[in-house]
Amino acid sequence: MRKDGGMPNRLAQTTSPYLLQHADNPVDWWPWSGEAFEEARRRGVPVLLSVGYSSCHWCHVMAHESFEDEATAVYMNEHFVNIKVDREERPDVDAVYMEAVQAATGQGGWPMTVFLTPEAEPFYFGTYFPPAPRHGMPSFRQVLEGVGAAWEGRRDEVVDVAGKIVRDLAGREIPYGDTQVPGEEELAQALLGLTREYDAQRGGFGGAPKFPPSMVIEFLLRHHARTGSEGALQMAADTGERMARGGIYDQLGGGFSRYSVDREWVVPHFEKMLYDNALLCRVYAHLWRATGSAFARRVALETADFMVGELRTNEGGFASALDADSDDGTGKHVEGAYYVWTPRQLTEVLGDADAQLAASCFGVTDEGTFEEGASVLQLPQQDDVFDAERIGSIKDRLREARARRPAPGRDDKVVAAWNGLAIAALAETGAYFDRPDLVEAALGAADLLVRLHLDDHARLTRTSKDGQAGANAGVLEDYADVAEGFLALASVTGEGVWLEFAGFLLDHVLTQFVDEESGALFDTAADAEKLIRRPQDPTDNATPSGWSAAAGALLSYAAQTGAEPHRAAAERALGVVKALGPRAPRFIGWGLAVAEALLDGPREVAVVGPEGHAATTELHRTALLATAPGAVVAVGAPGTDELPLLADRPLVEGEPAAYVCRNFTCDAPTTDVERLKEALSG
Repeated sequence: MRKDGGMPNRLAQTTSPYLLQHADNPVDWWPWSGEAFEEARRRGVPVLLSVGYSSCHWCHVMAHESFEDEATAVYMNEHFVNIKVDREERPDVDAVYMEAVQAATGQGGWPMTVFLTPEAEPFYFGTYFPPAPRHGMPSFRQVLEGVGAAWEGRRDEVVDVAGKIVRDLAGREIPYGDTQVPGEEELAQALLGLTREYDAQRGGFGGAPKFPPSMVIEFLLRHHARTGSEGALQMAADTGERMARGGIYDQLGGGFSRYSVDREWVVPHFEKMLYDNALLCRVYAHLWRATGSAFARRVALETADFMVGELRTNEGGFASALDADSDDGTGKHVEGAYYVWTPRQLTEVLGDADAQLAASCFGVTDEGTFEEGASVLQLPQQDDVFDAERIGSIKDRLREARARRPAPGRDDKVVAAWNGLAIAALAETGAYFDRPDLVEAALGAADLLVRLHLDDHARLTRTSKDGQAGANAGVLEDYADVAEGFLALASVTGEGVWLEFAGFLLDHVLTQFVDEESGALFDTAADAEKLIRRPQDPTDNATPSGWSAAAGALLSYAAQTGAEPHRAAAERALGVVKALGPRAPRFIGWGLAVAEALLDGPREVAVVGPEGHAATTELHRTALLATAPGAVVAVGAPGTDELPLLADRPLVEGEPAAYVCRNFTCDAPTTDVERLKEALSG
């Protein structure tokens, strides 16, 4: 029942937390469905498509200002069929209409507002519209009335415009294909391009807003491992340190916010996304692996603990996000309220002396670094040396005090792709730092995906919530990232079942997502719902593109199994990196990282020895800690058929041994850890 006594709309029957937030709106929302467009045809009205997600600040603002307003809702219901979409559930719908918005306006973002014909063709676009005209923007009501008048008075013209937009979108196909894989020259050019855009003073790339460049850092670490480039390692290490010292990193609870609104990493947009934290957890673990940095180790473990402590669901999966906004204690929802501190608040919790120390250590000022005199906690670079035990006590007390504040909301939706990223990160971090509990958390999420998201035909469902699978089919990034997670689990645990499940998923990629003629990859399956165009984007944004992720998983699977079709598909997919890497390296970082693995082999390591034997464990750990780009690892007892790399690999003089191969050539097996390290060095 709504506040006004009305009944919930159709969104009340959905599983998306974002859609459920709108179930009590007076707007007669429909979820994305054929029935909604049929209703628009029956009534002869256009469709208003509104796309957002649950932790989106401006989505909440527009909802409160317009979608909860009775007069606005009455007008919307009378003149439109209104469809609400969670972009995290339907990235395909979001992608095709965001492309139209960006083509028409030169920019995009969420909330995304698009007006469509009953045939789903777009003709008018925008993002956030205010309730009253301001800053040169029309009010939402003006937009509604203008679109309604155009539809009533010039419908033929509107339909013609919509048709032209769809044709123009079809003509925007980029010739991605290149028959050649990227080589030394393209990767060197990519590094040069990154060097030009690097912010040497603050770390990261470009200006404000600044996003954590997880996939680019992975490329830089792999490039350093393969070539010895100190410049690449320096950019990776300095960016990692600057981010984790900034306000974008939660200095009390671990975990990273979505991005920094400034160039210095001080003030974040406070939403915490699973995908960012999974990618960054893995990056910091790899940064430690490359440098031995105790700081990187701490950040990797704190980020892993944040994911397990704050995002793990009752079913064992990982929730999508924590909101940026929370109650500031007065009933008003304010961005960052949970995380920021004033000097007075520090004193109330810590007393005068420790409050003064905390302010100095964490950069809390009287003026504030955020809003209304509040500061985001940082770890500014400074010459002072602080008492670690005392700072630890201060952090504990501040964390306990913060826990009494109203917490940000959590989007409990389990997204397959993002859980795949989390599985890979937690499996590797747990293995590196002897944290079996993290490996167990990865196994729990993997088990949930197999039980709930994967059907008997190896088809993935994109989302679930509260143990109930959603209705939307998985897209390419789901198959690729889940396969990546399963491959990491196979390397860490030696359990062949995870390699087998990865194979099921990647076989589906080959049959449903690959263009047989060009080797290009589509974001949706061949038998998926037909939209106004089939989305296809090779560029990495907040997460690895499905295209790059699939290339990486296919390459690793081929290295583990010798499957030639999978390696050939990976090489064909990497043609886009040859084309885009030198020109836009910031936006194809994961593709560049996969290309580094291809150039290095990747190396295949088989460790054979009795389970639990000290030498087996040490050789296995040495293999996992190798920085050789994209190296794959198999471990098991002699004579096992658990993993293909272990076939015909006997012990050496009765002792556990490691076999290293690359490019169809194998070294002599070794029982010596130091020789194994040498064989796996860059």
